[in-house]
Amino acid sequence: FQPHANLIITREIQVVNNTSTWFINRKPSTLKAVEEQITALNIQVGNLCQFLPQDKVGEFAKLSKIELLEATEKSIGPPEMYQFHCELKNFREKERELEVNIPIIETQGSNCRKICVIELNNLCKEKSNSLEKMKQRVERYKQDVERYHERKRHLDLIEMLERKRPWVEYENVRQQHEEVKLSRDQAKEELKNLKEMQAPVAKKIQEIEEHYKSLDTKIRDKAVEIKDTSQKCKQKQDALEKKDKQIEEINQALRMKKDEEMDRQKKIHNTRKMIEDWENELKTMVSENLQPQIDAVNKELKHLQEERANIDSDVSDIRTEKSNQEMERKRIAGCIVELDNIMNMKEEKLKGKFRDTHSALMWLRKNPDKFKKKVCEPMMLAINMKDNRHAKYVENHISSNDMRAFVFESQEDMEKFLLEMRDYRKLKVNAVCAPAESYAEAKPSRPIEELHRYGFFSYLRELFDAPRPVMSYLCFQYRVHDVPVGTEKTKNMIERVRSEEKYIVKVSAYTNQTLSSNTSVKAAQFLTISVDTDERRQLESQQQEINSTLESLDVQLTTLFERQKHLERRDNELRQQKKDLLERGNKRRQLESKIAVKHDSLREMEQDAINLEDESQKANIQIKEINAQKARLVTELMHLIKDCVSLNIIKADLVLQSASVAAEKNRLELEYKAANVQLRASEQRFRDLDDRKRILMENCRELLKKARQVCKLTPDQHLPKEFQTAFQALPNSLEEIDAFLNEEKSRASCFTGLNASVVEEYSKRTQEIQQLMEELEEKKNVLENYKQNISQVKEKWLSPLKNLVEQINEKFSNFFSSMQCAGEVDLHVENEEEYDKYGIRIRVKFRSSTELHELTPYHQSGGEKSVS
Repeated sequence: FQPHANLIITREIQVVNNTSTWFINRKPSTLKAVEEQITALNIQVGNLCQFLPQDKVGEFAKLSKIELLEATEKSIGPPEMYQFHCELKNFREKERELEVNIPIIETQGSNCRKICVIELNNLCKEKSNSLEKMKQRVERYKQDVERYHERKRHLDLIEMLERKRPWVEYENVRQQHEEVKLSRDQAKEELKNLKEMQAPVAKKIQEIEEHYKSLDTKIRDKAVEIKDTSQKCKQKQDALEKKDKQIEEINQALRMKKDEEMDRQKKIHNTRKMIEDWENELKTMVSENLQPQIDAVNKELKHLQEERANIDSDVSDIRTEKSNQEMERKRIAGCIVELDNIMNMKEEKLKGKFRDTHSALMWLRKNPDKFKKKVCEPMMLAINMKDNRHAKYVENHISSNDMRAFVFESQEDMEKFLLEMRDYRKLKVNAVCAPAESYAEAKPSRPIEELHRYGFFSYLRELFDAPRPVMSYLCFQYRVHDVPVGTEKTKNMIERVRSEEKYIVKVSAYTNQTLSSNTSVKAAQFLTISVDTDERRQLESQQQEINSTLESLDVQLTTLFERQKHLERRDNELRQQKKDLLERGNKRRQLESKIAVKHDSLREMEQDAINLEDESQKANIQIKEINAQKARLVTELMHLIKDCVSLNIIKADLVLQSASVAAEKNRLELEYKAANVQLRASEQRFRDLDDRKRILMENCRELLKKARQVCKLTPDQHLPKEFQTAFQALPNSLEEIDAFLNEEKSRASCFTGLNASVVEEYSKRTQEIQQLMEELEEKKNVLENYKQNISQVKEKWLSPLKNLVEQINEKFSNFFSSMQCAGEVDLHVENEEEYDKYGIRIRVKFRSSTELHELTPYHQSGGEKSVS
């Protein structure tokens, strides 16, 4: 509203091109001009405190206390009120930043310039504390600086000691070099004198050596002569020994001939006695005819041989038959093992599907004697399909629980078994009891021939084999004897009977109506593996027959072997009898032949007589000749021995002379060696001193070079006077220098953690302290100005705001009182310094029984919010 005239704003919207045209007092204008006019009039269409449409009541209730305060300041407060509020909030925001980095903030207001330092009190305190700490640190730095200078003095002294030390080392080594040089010259003169003294002794040793060699040559010549003479003596001695052996051989030959003649006489005597005994025995023999007895024995022997041949033939035939039977038995045993393997496969399938049932089966096989009557293994093992293709019909007809159930003939046995398995062993097993009256042979309700026309070929019972109790139970429980099974023909009669399905017809127990159902036949799981029981029974029967045949053949073989032994014994007896008869017939001829042979031998021995006298004379002649040869050899041997003795005497005299010369030679050599040892020691001493002199000279050069380098001098430059003056104040021996150097290093090492940066840091910290003191003084002055300015801004904003809120509260309360309700508007603040947390709180009460509640989007109803 303006005093002089109303302001009319018009907006035309073109739908075609979606554009707008603005008019002020019916004159075209722009959107920016319109917004400036609205702002000048303080019109705030979006401010719910100025314009509150009915549909915006909910949004008004959702306004927070802070948003409500800002909207109130904008709508009815003076223009600078919201600006002051924003400045105070900015001050607070800057304060948070100043707490971290920025100590001073300058803010230019619309009316005046204000300088505000946030938290300056705290900052000044921090600066004062920091200043005190820096002063303490600088004080410590002052001590460190003093320690640094002291350390530097020690280091300078160490440097000067290290410079002097190479010069002292050089001087020491130079003095050692002079001493060694003097010692070397003395050793050289001493070596020269020793060499002059050794020359006469060496010449005399050489002359004795030549004399000793000539004596040694003469001794070796005599030794050769002695050796030759000794060899000749040995030859003569060997010849004498050989002659003695010849005499011994002649005597031995004579003794042997005497012994031979004595043996011949003994043999002649023994042969004559033997001939006499055989002739007496021949006279006593009686002539008899033994041929008939020999013929009878030969005939019986022939009969025995024929019988033995027959027995050998029979034994061979029986053994062949036995071998054939054993091969057949092995073949049948292999077939039975294959059938047993099939059963094992069924057992493995049982173990995989029903482990508890398999465990119970193993226990049953170990304890069959605990039951009074027969116990059949689980039906899936006991049932054997005649044709595996029909297994699915049987499995679909019999329940899975019964397929793994044990079948008992006695109820008592079944209860005992279940007690053991379920209660004691905690195994989940099934067991059934066959009916007392057997149903195994039960007849079907009609012959299978009547069902052939429907495609049925057999009842279930005829498709498998099972033990009698199992078959009886299945006939009783599942009527397998009365359940037909269809063929391919059944497929052509699908309307009447379905193929590959189980079809059941029964009468309801409740309505007596006939009910039928059919289910598809599932594939077999357990009975696909079956054993041909007829084949197994046939194999076992064949095995028993073969065992009986083998036992019979063993008995026959035993009988034939005993007969063979009897015939062998009789054959041996007859052969011995024949041998005795033949010996009795041949004995006379043998004696006559032996007597004739012995007579011939006797004549030969009598002709071979030896003349012992002639042999003795021949031997004596030979011995005389040999003894004459021995006498000649002894004479020659004596001459050789005398020559050998004279040669040995001459050799002994030469050996004594040689020993005397050798002793003199050894004495001189010992003296020469002693002098030579002294000479070598002198030479070694000279070489050592010369080497040491050379090494010391090199060390002197190196140490001088090192000393010049340490002092940074050129090779032709002399030691400066300042160094000489400084060196005079320092120790002159290496031991004192090293001790002084170690002491100074130890003192310098005590000043750890010090370097040249300590002095720089000390200066820098001193300047910082001065700057900080000036800054702190300046900020204390700013603090007083800041307190005055911030109080003025706060007073200009907070006092009008409180008055405005009190006016609103008064009118708001009056309005609610007129409605018999209660209402209150107040300025809500938690912390006076948190200017962004100031807000207007509206509290209302529409019932006398309740307390004042703050206006929220959730507590009041829609009407209560609209009224508020």
